[in-house]
Amino acid sequence: MRLRFVTCGLALLATTASSAAMAQALTPEETAKIDLIVAENLANTGVPSASIAIVRGGQIVFTKAYGKQSETIKSPSVAAPYQIASVSKQFTAAALLLLEDQGKLSLDDMVSKYLPGVTDGDKIALRQLLSHTSGLQDYWPQDYSFQAMETPTTPQKIVDRWGKKPLDYAPGTKWQYSNTGYVVAGMIVEKVAGMSLINFLEANVFKPLGMKAMDQDLAIGPKYPQGYHRYALGPVRIATPAAHGWLFAAGELSMSPTDLAKWNIARINRTVLPADDWAAQETPVVLPDGRNTGYGLGVVTRTGADGRRFVEHGGEAVGFLTENIVYPDDKAAIVVAVNADFGDAQGTIAKGIADLILPPKPAAATDPEVAKTAQARAIFNAMRAGTLDPAKMTEDWNYFFTGTAAEDYKASLGPLGDPISFEPLGPPRLRGGFVNRNYRVTYPDRKLTVISYAEPGDTGRYEQFLVMPAQ
Repeated sequence: MRLRFVTCGLALLATTASSAAMAQALTPEETAKIDLIVAENLANTGVPSASIAIVRGGQIVFTKAYGKQSETIKSPSVAAPYQIASVSKQFTAAALLLLEDQGKLSLDDMVSKYLPGVTDGDKIALRQLLSHTSGLQDYWPQDYSFQAMETPTTPQKIVDRWGKKPLDYAPGTKWQYSNTGYVVAGMIVEKVAGMSLINFLEANVFKPLGMKAMDQDLAIGPKYPQGYHRYALGPVRIATPAAHGWLFAAGELSMSPTDLAKWNIARINRTVLPADDWAAQETPVVLPDGRNTGYGLGVVTRTGADGRRFVEHGGEAVGFLTENIVYPDDKAAIVVAVNADFGDAQGTIAKGIADLILPPKPAAATDPEVAKTAQARAIFNAMRAGTLDPAKMTEDWNYFFTGTAAEDYKASLGPLGDPISFEPLGPPRLRGGFVNRNYRVTYPDRKLTVISYAEPGDTGRYEQFLVMPAQ
């Protein structure tokens, strides 16, 4: 069911709980502009709901929830916990840093000291788990849940299947996003701390900051936000959550954007963790060949073309997306959580808010990769024509791309005809043994995003080819 909004002629369903913070409080004009940004993004993408929190001047100055959070929640609430998925990684990293402060381990210790059986565990340092330089293959590079995720799992089972494979590269020599590395890190936290990861974080982070957080596997049911997904431009459908245990330390947390904003303020003010821990987390790892990865310990950490430093991480669970970005030097932060795993509404809303409260930043250049772009466009054309060759796709994608999915792709994309342009959104990157390439598809009256993962090489099959609306 599509939402209707009242802002600028659209019907808006929203509740608000704005902070009374006086420092750099939002003006009525800014508040109205944010309402418009959110309303337009939800309407254009079909994303059911968004919940946001804004920090300015080191204080929470605005929180608001919009839209339909589930089939059973009647009015949106800013207190509702959204599944923040990989945004959780910075908390796992903080747990290891705190254990190091307590003298219980060193980030330079090898994995094998704490956890036997991991491939080349005697060569992988704990900090390499946190910086995605361990060489462990990512167990979930796809932006959908694959067949194994219908069955509950445990961290050990994930390690047994993916953590005992040959490494993708020698530890420390390359950067490649790896959820597997964070599962290993979480297991080490629990072994050293003698308690569950979430209980350790509750005692050392959440309770001191007055945050409410919970295991995302438990944030399911009538009183919690419900996830949604969409096949191309087809109807918005309820997403079936992955079975218990699949995210763990790689992304196990659910919390409200307001609670996540409290953590962002701690980052800005250097509280809860010692200042050198925050600095360590925000220091980007440099590879032996001199390349800056732009990633620290659980966070992306970069300086924009305009000279502004930011610390960021996104999160994706089945049916949920989150964007969390902090501008430490500006004492500002933006959290946007949505209950849909399509459309990039969280990213465009966060950018719109940043442009409102901070000076605009120039767009980054992209690498065209002409041959691969042409190949991706051919796959896109086959999907909209209903002629996709399963041999060009992997077994995982063919499992996901059911008859219903194929019909939705053809029915929603076919009538659009040929796009005006089909262009890459950025350079390719490795993840989970695949090459990730994203594209922008432009029509006269709309834009689409393609998120693809393919096997390496000129004839590599596609593991993923998701099409979704974009701003």
